[in-house]
Amino acid sequence: MIPAFDRIDHIHLYATNRNRAEQWYADVMGFKRVPELESWADGGPLTLSNSSGTVHIALFEAPAQPCRSVIALSVGAEEFVAWRQHLVDKLKRPVEPEDHQLSWSLYFADPDGNPWEITTYQHAIVATLLKPVGM
Repeated sequence: MIPAFDRIDHIHLYATNRNRAEQWYADVMGFKRVPELESWADGGPLTLSNSSGTVHIALFEAPAQPCRSVIALSVGAEEFVAWRQHLVDKLKRPVEPEDHQLSWSLYFADPDGNPWEITTYQHAIVATLLKPVGM
């Protein structure tokens, strides 16, 4: 059985000047910083959200590059572990969780190289559930 998703969690966006981009997203889209995730902004993403918290973008500063937007889907702790096993089974390769201190993520790509992420913010619970996954 394929595990369920909660929602689309966030979309990765790249900007050559993150400060200018943050201002644009505030002025045009009404997106503001997510205070709980600001610690990531030093070297990582600056997470912005709409006023209701239903739309998130992870704004990375990087040189101009081809669009490689990452679609991130949110799940609970148990679903995260189930998705890891499901991906290992389907992709026939290891899929290692990445610890972001505030969340865990699984990264993979479709056959055309389009990147995907499955993420959970139930960090402490996942840390207790993770076990090596065999192929």
